[in-house]
Amino acid sequence: MKAMVLNHYGPEATFEQADLAAPSAQPGQVVVRVEATSINTVDTMIRQMGKDLPLSPELPAVLGMDFAGTIEAVGEGVTRFVPGDEVYGCAGGLADLQGALAELMPADARLIAHKPKNLSMREAAALPLVGITAFEGLQRAGVKAGQKVLVHGGTGGVGHVAVQLARHFGATVYSTASGKNAFGIIEGYGATPIDYKAESVADYVEAHTSGAGFDVVFDTVGGENMTNSFDAAALNGHVATTVAMVDLDLTAAHFKGLSIHVVFMLIPMLHNHHREAHGDILAQLARIVEQGGVKPLLDEQIFSLSEVGKAHALLTSGQATGKVVVEI
Repeated sequence: MKAMVLNHYGPEATFEQADLAAPSAQPGQVVVRVEATSINTVDTMIRQMGKDLPLSPELPAVLGMDFAGTIEAVGEGVTRFVPGDEVYGCAGGLADLQGALAELMPADARLIAHKPKNLSMREAAALPLVGITAFEGLQRAGVKAGQKVLVHGGTGGVGHVAVQLARHFGATVYSTASGKNAFGIIEGYGATPIDYKAESVADYVEAHTSGAGFDVVFDTVGGENMTNSFDAAALNGHVATTVAMVDLDLTAAHFKGLSIHVVFMLIPMLHNHHREAHGDILAQLARIVEQGGVKPLLDEQIFSLSEVGKAHALLTSGQATGKVVVEI
């Protein structure tokens, strides 16, 4: 099979085309003919940082975590899928798991689900990592109807799904962003945009919650922005974050009695820990998508397998709108 591999890591590392042996389906696995894969920030971090990240695979490496495609073969013990099924998932591209930048990919059957029927392969490939992350963060924060939810970064990969899911769960949703295009996207999801460059946290907390704060804050920006999340949260509120690698004073969180949820969705893949939870979330997400509750936001540029380097460059440039997808 054809694949794009990394033979070295670093900021200047490039992908090279290679012919690799086709995988076979081991017990509990399926082999998927990959039709599309999306690029996530963690993919670019692995390429640039290599073994400085404990999750990076050995070289030569086939990256690519998200995928959509068609099952070619099933291994012993797999009962939920048969050859010909259209599936999607986040199941490789780190540690000892082969990634999706190849024509064929082995995947643990617990990490995948049937693809939403109303999405193309390209659209479905954009959802797994960000969809699981958004779903898990909102679930752990206990989002429910009637709450006010603030999403930081509502047009980003995780953010745009979190905004839509929170709306689907019945919350009133607000999202920080900048620029008319971003505001239009957020309003299109039925949420209220907040210009974080023009409004202070105190100003928008007063304007939208009469000073009480938001019941749930989903922070996809993280880092020092966590302080803004603490300031924006209500007493005994919840803050979910996807970027918690920061030294931070928790005094504000303490005196508000906040619950902080750190979402690191790669744990099941890395540690073979409750992998079935990801398959369950993807199945629920597929139903929500088919009901019209979530629509993935994709950058309009289209890349082929051989152009994966350009796809990485677009994502790292910060100029992409929505998810960057590579078609295999």
